[in-house]
Amino acid sequence: MFTIVDFNNFWSPSGGGVRRYHLQKMDFYQRQNEVLSVFVMPDSRTFTEKKSDNLIIEHVKAFRFPGNWEYRFIWKQSQIQPVLRKYRPDIIEVGSPYILPTVVRMAAKKIVPKAALLSFWHADFPITYVERPVANKTNKLVGEFCRDAAFWYARQEFRGYDGIQVSCKEVMNRLERKGLPKSHWIPLGCDIQMFNPGKRDETLVQQLKDGNPDRLTIFFPHRFCEEKGIELVLGAYDILSEKLNCEPALVLAGTGPSLPQVKEAVARHPHIQYVGFINSADEMARYYSSVDLGLALSGWETFGLSILESMACGNAQVGAATGAAAEHVRESEAGTILGKRTPKSLADAIIDLYHSNLQQKKLNARAYAEKFSWDDCFRRQLELYKQIANKKRNK
Repeated sequence: MFTIVDFNNFWSPSGGGVRRYHLQKMDFYQRQNEVLSVFVMPDSRTFTEKKSDNLIIEHVKAFRFPGNWEYRFIWKQSQIQPVLRKYRPDIIEVGSPYILPTVVRMAAKKIVPKAALLSFWHADFPITYVERPVANKTNKLVGEFCRDAAFWYARQEFRGYDGIQVSCKEVMNRLERKGLPKSHWIPLGCDIQMFNPGKRDETLVQQLKDGNPDRLTIFFPHRFCEEKGIELVLGAYDILSEKLNCEPALVLAGTGPSLPQVKEAVARHPHIQYVGFINSADEMARYYSSVDLGLALSGWETFGLSILESMACGNAQVGAATGAAAEHVRESEAGTILGKRTPKSLADAIIDLYHSNLQQKKLNARAYAEKFSWDDCFRRQLELYKQIANKKRNK
């Protein structure tokens, strides 16, 4: 049986895009014949969970990061080697870039030297987590130096890998310029049956409008951190209220390091709501479909699953000027691109979009999202897996 093993320290039980990717991937492989998919899940204890003859979750006890994060970190040979010995995979996919790629490569070399090694570039970390914060704290030149050092580190981590899967063309081009292993474009998908405008809940709409049919309504279900733009959103709120002569209804869902600031804003403003982490896709679709527009403010997304889900529900978007957010907004003609990353610029962009031909942009958003599906994503991926595995075996 063709066997795939996934390792990913970016998995989190309350995560966003990475969690959605793995859940959809598990759903796909659970329905396949003659393929065994094994997901190695960082957890509080070690045990095996057999979901079906074609899907197994290997829970591995791993260190948990403190604070509001729920990430755990696999990094020891003793956590990795037993899985490889047990399943002898044809394909090993590593979805996080810190230490794990090297440790997996070393374990695979000893146990399954013919297994093909692939990465999935879920986070453009040299830009997102290195260059940007360093430049913000120091200056542009220091940020660029640290970015180049991070790409050097990535080349070391993924040395000997047979390829890197990427879902954003802008990011793929950058990886090729930076000398990473060969990139393969694997666009992710969207459950367009689950996420659709028909999930609109008129009771929720009226609750958010609170007696004013012209009240702007926004749903922001992203990680509460600077990268996702939560500070921009909270900073723009008073500006929006003043320019619109009405407090918008802002629904915030999720968690993250800026959760205290979110709770402070909720305490100050009656039309800002915090609904916690939403685990139900149906509930997410209900909120997406019941608001006026969406915000895709991270300029460092490698695909932006939540952006596509919002668009599938018929939401026009204010999108960041770079990364997958810009790619989705430009190619769909379903929104506007944010210029400067300032609260005022965001407020202006939201108002411009709200007062534009919003209905047509909503239609454009839905039509664009319909081009993507999870089954297409994983069929394309499985074909890639088999091609690379055959090539590796025949070397």
